[in-house]
Amino acid sequence: MSSKKSITTPLTDEVVMNLRIGDEVLITGAVYSARDAAHKRLVDLIDKGEKLPFDPKGQIIYFVGPSPSKPGKVIGSAGPTTSYRMNAYTPRMIEVGLKG
Repeated sequence: MSSKKSITTPLTDEVVMNLRIGDEVLITGAVYSARDAAHKRLVDLIDKGEKLPFDPKGQIIYFVGPSPSKPGKVIGSAGPTTSYRMNAYTPRMIEVGLKG
């Protein structure tokens, strides 16, 4: 049975383990957006031992394509992109603490 859950980033293992398929999840906090090129850059930085532009521990990355804003607006629409393009990078991101 699904339920409504409120979570706050950065996430803990306990919070993630309590989420179930079908849950309605309300997220408070930072949610980063990135596509395959950004994931590649992040993994390259990790592999070189360099500092990332954000701490991925407990964080969420939304796989979203470019979302240019309309004139006078802060952000454009943010539709999901195909996630399989991130498959090569996901294991390394999880190793450094990414949760979603």
